[in-house]
Amino acid sequence: AMGVNMETARFFKSDFEENGSMDNVCLFLNLANDPTIERIITPRLALTTAEYLAYQCEKHVLVILTDMSSYAEALREVSAAREEVPGRRGFPGYMYTDLATIYERAGRVEGRNGSITQIPILTMPNDDITHPIPDLTGYITEGQVYVDRQLHNRQIYP
Repeated sequence: AMGVNMETARFFKSDFEENGSMDNVCLFLNLANDPTIERIITPRLALTTAEYLAYQCEKHVLVILTDMSSYAEALREVSAAREEVPGRRGFPGYMYTDLATIYERAGRVEGRNGSITQIPILTMPNDDITHPIPDLTGYITEGQVYVDRQLHNRQIYP
C-alpha cells in the first residue's frame, strides 16, 4: 500500500487478521506521511519479494498495489524537484514506461511453477478516465474495472 491513510492501513491489517490470512501475507505499507521516496520504492520491493516467492519458492502470489495514484503523484513530486521537463498535467514524460516496469512484472516464467497475479488499484482524480494515471494504466494493462463513485458511496462493490 502506497500513500494510504491510517484508516486504510487498519482496514487491510484487520481484514487479513479476521479472515485468517495474516500468516500468508507480506505487507509493504507506506503511509501518507511517510517519505515520498519510500512510496516510489514500495511497489518494486513488493514485486521483488513476490518474484522470489513465485519463482524460487514456487508459490502463486497475489500482489495488490494500492494506491497507484499516490505512487504517480510521488513520481511527479520527485520529477518536479529534479526540475525535469513535465509531461501531461505535470507528470513526468517517462511515467508510461515507469508504470509499465511495474505492471509488466506479473505473470509466469516458463519452466517455473509459481506465478504472480497483480491487482493495481488507483483513484481516478475527479472521476476523469482521461487523467494520465488511469489513461496510461489502461493502455498498459489493456483493461480496467471501473467503480462508479455513486455506487461506491452506497457501498456497492464488484
